[in-house]
Amino acid sequence: MATDSPHLVNSYAETISATPLSIALISPDRRHRDAAAQALAGCTGYEVTEFSSYPTRLEDASQLIAQRFGVVIIDLDGDPEFALKLVESVSADGFATVMVYSESADADLLVRCMRAGAREFLTHPLEQGVVEEALMRAAGRQPVVRTAKKQAGKLFAFVGSKGGAGATTVACNFAVALAKESQEKTLLIDLDLPLGDAALNLGITAEFSAVDALEAADRLDAQFLSQILVKHNSGLWMLAAPGRFIPYQPAYEAIDQLLNIARSAFENVVVDLGSQLEMMGTAAYRDATTVYLVTQSGIPELRNSNRMIQEFFAGAVPKLEIVLNRFESRGQSVPEEHITKALTRPAQWKIPNDYAAVRNMQISATPLVLSDSPISRQIRKMVNAVTGKDETAGKKKSFSLNFFG
Repeated sequence: MATDSPHLVNSYAETISATPLSIALISPDRRHRDAAAQALAGCTGYEVTEFSSYPTRLEDASQLIAQRFGVVIIDLDGDPEFALKLVESVSADGFATVMVYSESADADLLVRCMRAGAREFLTHPLEQGVVEEALMRAAGRQPVVRTAKKQAGKLFAFVGSKGGAGATTVACNFAVALAKESQEKTLLIDLDLPLGDAALNLGITAEFSAVDALEAADRLDAQFLSQILVKHNSGLWMLAAPGRFIPYQPAYEAIDQLLNIARSAFENVVVDLGSQLEMMGTAAYRDATTVYLVTQSGIPELRNSNRMIQEFFAGAVPKLEIVLNRFESRGQSVPEEHITKALTRPAQWKIPNDYAAVRNMQISATPLVLSDSPISRQIRKMVNAVTGKDETAGKKKSFSLNFFG
């Protein structure tokens, strides 16, 4: 068994060679660590590396540990809150079996550990037989070949230059078309809180809302999320805004958690931000594959767009694409060259003005992209640019039912 050498104990950045089921023992308490090491000493066929402190950088250390050890045993008592975060971070890799141990057998602590991803909860004094059985179960869980960690789904955020610019209409139709053309699991989240009406556009009545997910961010996981979603008949999944007025200001951490969980379960996540600029500090902006700024050619919209671009999109990240909504090739009140100057760049997409079609969609709750029109053709082009599919090929395909899970 490895000893408590400074090289192994103090450096989480060193490359550590590991056997197929090597064990990392992490405890800042010498007494606890020695007791655990003694119990492990009687278990043959394992190589143990001891760490005498919690890592200083949670992200780096958890990634290293999860990649190099088949079993990670974490002492909870030194700093229970940090230890739980380490458990969750290591467990996210999906390869290492995480075990925890404590002098306390508190039921609430046990539940929190299991939710964080721990597979075994051991209590002092550690009995060799109990430890050996836990290691045997861990050995049975080890894959023959480590599978690659699932890549997070793509994230597409729609934000309007002002209320009424049409961000929700474009986002809803984009999401429906994306679910169809990609044939991948696609989720639409309405974060235009508290008065978002994406569900109304799609004719969806939802029992639960994004507020329910955000209020339960500390216990939100893919299973929880799946139970509060509604499925549109196009195959698109949706997390709606509340159906009634609920004054609510979500924490940035809650939004980030929701989007991370959503992207772990869906290949595509579309977020309708309405004109909520305060959410630009969240993962909806920071981690977006593409942010679509939906605006119009009116002076107020162009002025707002210019200020938003200068403030939030001066750099290369996140990728910004401008959607000029209700565009008329003739009779524009503002010349197109002036529009481009105000936007500091040409608009990538121009959605033609068709008030009657949009009004009919709002009345019938039938997405525009389910029929052929100048608007639907332009939105499908936006989607094809994302999927890389040829537009003519896309027209030959029909909707498929995409099931969550």
